[in-house]
Amino acid sequence: MQEEKFKVRAFGYGELAQMYFPNISKKSASIQLSRWLKINVELNKNLSVYGFKNGQKLLTPKQVELIVNYLGEP
Repeated sequence: MQEEKFKVRAFGYGELAQMYFPNISKKSASIQLSRWLKINVELNKNLSVYGFKNGQKLLTPKQVELIVNYLGEP
């Protein structure tokens, strides 16, 4: 059986975070994803161009696409 390919779409921030960190709580996963976004200055800058703000609960498909381009598929 083949694993389903990741599809870029709108995601809840915690939902996407848990895809990157499936073995920790949603809150911890969100905190860790936030750390990764802050560390990657270029990604952070590009996300802000597309309207990303700290504390945002819903990521647009374009924001998700940027994150996946920089961090790889979850």
